[in-house]
Amino acid sequence: MTSVNPILPGFNPDPSVVLVDDVYYLVTSTFEYLPGMPVYRSDDLEDWTLIGHVATREEQIGIRHSPTPGGVFAPTIRFHDGRFHVIVSVMFNARGCVVFTADRPEGPWSDGVQIPAVDGIDPDLAWDDEGNAYVTYAVMGQGIRQLRVDLETGEALTEPRALWSGTGHAAPSGAPPHTPGSLTHADGAPPQTPGSASHAPEGPHLYRRGDDWYLLIAEGGTERGHTVAIARGTSPEGPFEGFAGNPILTARSTSSPVQNVGHADLVDAPGGGTALVALGVRPCGFTRSFSPLGRETFLTRVDWVDGWPQAEPIVVEPRAGEEVEVLDTAVPLEQSGWIAVRQTPAEIATVDGEGRLVLTGHGTDLADPLPSFVGRRQSHIDMSFSAVVDAVAGVGGIAARHSEQHWFGVDAHDDGAVTTVTARAALAGFTHEWRAKLPSGGVKLSIRSRGTSGDLGKLEVGGDRIQLVAAGAIPTGAPPQTPGSLTGADHAEVVLAELDGRYWAYETTESFTGRVLGLYAIDGVVTFADVTYRGRA
Repeated sequence: MTSVNPILPGFNPDPSVVLVDDVYYLVTSTFEYLPGMPVYRSDDLEDWTLIGHVATREEQIGIRHSPTPGGVFAPTIRFHDGRFHVIVSVMFNARGCVVFTADRPEGPWSDGVQIPAVDGIDPDLAWDDEGNAYVTYAVMGQGIRQLRVDLETGEALTEPRALWSGTGHAAPSGAPPHTPGSLTHADGAPPQTPGSASHAPEGPHLYRRGDDWYLLIAEGGTERGHTVAIARGTSPEGPFEGFAGNPILTARSTSSPVQNVGHADLVDAPGGGTALVALGVRPCGFTRSFSPLGRETFLTRVDWVDGWPQAEPIVVEPRAGEEVEVLDTAVPLEQSGWIAVRQTPAEIATVDGEGRLVLTGHGTDLADPLPSFVGRRQSHIDMSFSAVVDAVAGVGGIAARHSEQHWFGVDAHDDGAVTTVTARAALAGFTHEWRAKLPSGGVKLSIRSRGTSGDLGKLEVGGDRIQLVAAGAIPTGAPPQTPGSLTGADHAEVVLAELDGRYWAYETTESFTGRVLGLYAIDGVVTFADVTYRGRA
């Protein structure tokens, strides 16, 4: 179906897609980052362009004080009566479930209507022929629930009903509901008792196909046991019967280079048929493998057999060649796909008269919940990210962030006589530093990573390999140095630190995101030029 997979590489989890007038629009989760919920456009499901974001202001989602890994969980995008709708759960703050609307997918999007009765995650939105709006969502440990809702006011029009607990065993006949009076059940659906549901049934999507309604869910948690399962009924309110051939898609217990496959959405494919988008990771290493990029968006084909969808296994086909992106400061950072932590890039970054990006530090580093940091998603395992940094009026540099507890980078400070460069690596609250001195003046800082072969003989069985590098404004051509070997101004480049990327991967960090590469300021005013990303398939 596609010659490129993943279709959205790097931190782009929980994809949801809609087809409107022969054009596809897709959104993904952003958690603690702003702008939130990128909207991508495609004519063919293969080549995607960022056209906007649903949340362009912090006030829309209220994540300023949401802890990591809170914020924006699993949006769903749909189109109804001439308007685009995105419904989402904003976790660990007062916003909760919110539905946003827009006349155009690129926005502007509304401030959002809260739906207080939805007390779960991963909400879906569907309408029946009478125009009734159904919000279907997951409650952790309790399965899939549903409400009918007035989308103009956010008022629930029904009590929550249990739809499906997934492919786990049903509760014994006659077992009582969870809490008397708090939950109704679809006619014919057995009550659920603790232990009867599958592990982590979530990510529901409800579809109409002919006379039937289909309920698609994820199961197994968003780790190696992740799966996609489906059930069918004659009403959007159920009851739903699970497919005997579930799961319809998974990578568990396989040697597939794409793992954690799940959280899917179905859509009509170009030229007919059905396509499925889902999240997955591309691990590096051997049996204990690690995924530096986080959860990405993949595409596969679906065939219908006897009224049930069956998805083809996901195949990895990275875009060939080298991608080179040099930051164009004439374009707003948000339009280039750059993001910031709990604030927008426009709030913390400016451009000077020479076209250099300027950040101001406030005495904090990336361990702070509101760092002076702007970044872009790492989308290749083999890549380099660099910038020329002028730190004569401050302290700052470049970094890769997963969370407040897991990040690494290299920064500089120029006191007029020498430039001190410091590589830092933070892991679960512990930070290690490496320092060197370069001549005063602009310094080029780089982060480089490469994948591992998984070859036991080469001992490459962990994550990717990372180098933190600095080069001063001195003659080029001198050989790279190893950590701690810099002796003076005779060397053009110093490798300050070499890191094992398994400690900064999806499996080991506390976030649901992926690596975000960017620029940051610790103190004072720092300027950045020649900001360049190079990635190789």
